[in-house]
Amino acid sequence: MRIVTFARNGRVQHGVRAGDRIRVHPTATSAVDLAVNAADRAAGEDIAASDVTLLAPVPRPGKVICIGLNYRAHAAEGGNAVPDYPSIFLRGPTSLIGPADPIILPECSDKLDFEAELGVVIGKAATNVRDNPLDHVAGYVCFNDATIRDYQRKTSQWTVGKNFDGTGAFSAELVTPDELPEGAAGLRITARLNGEVMQDSDTADMIFDTATLIRTLSEAMTLEPGDVIATGTPAGVGYARTPPVFMREGDRIEIEIERIGKAANVVARRPGAQA
Repeated sequence: MRIVTFARNGRVQHGVRAGDRIRVHPTATSAVDLAVNAADRAAGEDIAASDVTLLAPVPRPGKVICIGLNYRAHAAEGGNAVPDYPSIFLRGPTSLIGPADPIILPECSDKLDFEAELGVVIGKAATNVRDNPLDHVAGYVCFNDATIRDYQRKTSQWTVGKNFDGTGAFSAELVTPDELPEGAAGLRITARLNGEVMQDSDTADMIFDTATLIRTLSEAMTLEPGDVIATGTPAGVGYARTPPVFMREGDRIEIEIERIGKAANVVARRPGAQA
């Protein structure tokens, strides 16, 4: 299934999208609820996708757990060794946006970078999981872990550069595991800036795959329904280019993953900001 969260007539609802139509499931409480409990969430009316505003599938996750340096070629382009344990940091909810929202270029920096990522949405609580970790996945999304690079490097911790308001963009559809290869492995992942391909890789290049990440993270923290794991970005990011390429006001950035979808956002200044 390709599950969407949308706003219509002042209400947030959930449904299954097929092309330009959405089948509403009026009793579903979230996209994750529908993914996990589809048989118990009766379908209702069929509506046009053009009549609604698509939101992030999980508009306000309890936590977004991000993985750094998780593609071999990306680690190499930054001069880093392949890690033996994932680099882990968190994103807060005010940094997150949906598929129709602008990515915000802040007043204090001009070094806004793009990062194409596979997002794993948790459907069933996971604590210290050893067996069948993929059973805890509700589905997969595209994610842009857009980063303010100079702020990322102000300290040894990456938190501030990864948590500017309005910089983490989700695609519209939560794609359930039955639609994809196991663990969403072997899918082409790309980033296009104003139509130019900047990142072009495959999720098979991940150092720590989806199952490994769920096992590793759940040793330390309970993964709850609606939590998201942003699994890292491949090579080709802006800061590693010669000369570096950063996003500017008016740019369009597209993150696409084969068989999952696309997060396409325009870069804008915060409303009221001075140029």
